[in-house]
Amino acid sequence: MDNKTPDNPDKFPALGRALLWVEKPGGVEKIVYALYVVCAALFAADFLYHKHSYLAIEDFPGFYALYGFFMCAALVICAKVMRVFLSRSEDYYAPKDVESEPFPEDQLDKVDYDA
Repeated sequence: MDNKTPDNPDKFPALGRALLWVEKPGGVEKIVYALYVVCAALFAADFLYHKHSYLAIEDFPGFYALYGFFMCAALVICAKVMRVFLSRSEDYYAPKDVESEPFPEDQLDKVDYDA
């Protein structure tokens, strides 16, 4: 038996009611596609204005978009490589972990359900 009652959207705050479309099928995809459109528009806008740059490479159209993409990808790759060296086994802290200690029997509130 499920104790969960269905939510009543009429009782949600205004912002909660306005964002209900996100939970519907395809809602997250709409957000992702909107982000694609914004990124493409910003990339296209980079061709429309004159830059006052310090380095010659900054004059390349879309330089900051490409730089940000490749640096983000490099961070992910570096994190995966670092995981090999920095990861520990699941029971690494177990000998000195508080949860590995037995709880004192006299402090347990045991209930006898057979009585």
